[in-house]
Amino acid sequence: MGINKKYDGYEAYQYLEKGKDYKAFKFPKGVGRVPEYYLPLNAEQEKRAAEIAEKYIFISLHEHPVFFPEDLGQIFEYNREGRQAAAYEALSKSYLDVVFDNLMDGTCTISSKNGWKWNDVLHDLGMRLCDLAHQDFVIRCEKVDDMVRAHREGKVALVPTVEGAAILENEVERVEILYGFGVRMMGITYSEANSLGSGLKEKNDGGLTALGYKVVERMNKVGMAIDCSHVGDNTTMDVIEVSTKPVFLSHCGARAIWNSRRLKPDHVLKACADKGGVIGIEAAPHTTLTVNNPEHSIDSFMEHFEYIKDLVGIDHVAFGPDTLYGDHVGLHHAFASNLSIRSSHEGSAEFSEVEYVRGLENPTEASINIVRWLVKHNYSDKDIEKVLGGNIIRALKDTWI
Repeated sequence: MGINKKYDGYEAYQYLEKGKDYKAFKFPKGVGRVPEYYLPLNAEQEKRAAEIAEKYIFISLHEHPVFFPEDLGQIFEYNREGRQAAAYEALSKSYLDVVFDNLMDGTCTISSKNGWKWNDVLHDLGMRLCDLAHQDFVIRCEKVDDMVRAHREGKVALVPTVEGAAILENEVERVEILYGFGVRMMGITYSEANSLGSGLKEKNDGGLTALGYKVVERMNKVGMAIDCSHVGDNTTMDVIEVSTKPVFLSHCGARAIWNSRRLKPDHVLKACADKGGVIGIEAAPHTTLTVNNPEHSIDSFMEHFEYIKDLVGIDHVAFGPDTLYGDHVGLHHAFASNLSIRSSHEGSAEFSEVEYVRGLENPTEASINIVRWLVKHNYSDKDIEKVLGGNIIRALKDTWI
């Protein structure tokens, strides 16, 4: 269903001999692992959805566009290899023009079962960028012009992103090193506290530390976007206050309609928007649920979108679905400790676990259904252009150097 994508058939790491130069794993289908679901549209709406996908730049603020093994019993071995495989063909079938790729992040357990080690993250980043350099469908994105080029040429622009700053330890200069290696967005914390501040799982949120203030200042000066999706509320408010640039909540939802630490309260959402920031709506399994839609689906996901849009305005909302190619629920089970799954749901009502999020199962399906939902619900072209990519581009022009 991808619009005008110029995919040439390249598969991850095909410049090497599979089974000889690296260990091969069997991957599931990129699209069709589970029954596909696309929101039904009439003929006129179908035509409009296709036109919109072709006309406007679609950016995902948070994604993991890689394969995970079909046999999740191999997941720890797969991650220790440090060679995640980008799902190029599946991406070519999406509506996405730009992907903020969060790499292995919380599951980067190459040399440590706890993850978040500097050498591991650099290994992961270098391996992926080496693979990227051997093909020309997905291009490395370092500036807004690269996003425009990808859309124009039928390619996908990939923005390397690090989801938490524990890897900095006490070295502010590592911000510059990461920027030099292509990283253009970094989270202040993951769910756990680090030397910069408190993550969302901490019962006592002490706010941004002295080092944290220095890192925010350095990120502003370097031109690296700041993300507070997994950051504690007090620490997030400190970041928003001290940053001279817009701050992103790349993948979250509204705590007001589902009481979960993983989601953001109204005052944080408003503060982000007031500073010019952008809020991407999250779709990873069992996050953006609502009282009206306690079974995770595109309906509950878009209920969060509409709530936040009404709260902060259409100019500050976008999408960061946080999806992948493989069994996302199974991955959460395997890495429940690393990803702080249990603590993220503290305070929420009981909910039924789903095997996958229907309509949002992977980056391809999610991107197509987001466009279809906006068309089906009669959003104007102007507003669709904003939420698909325009809002993000505006904020990045104020952030990136």
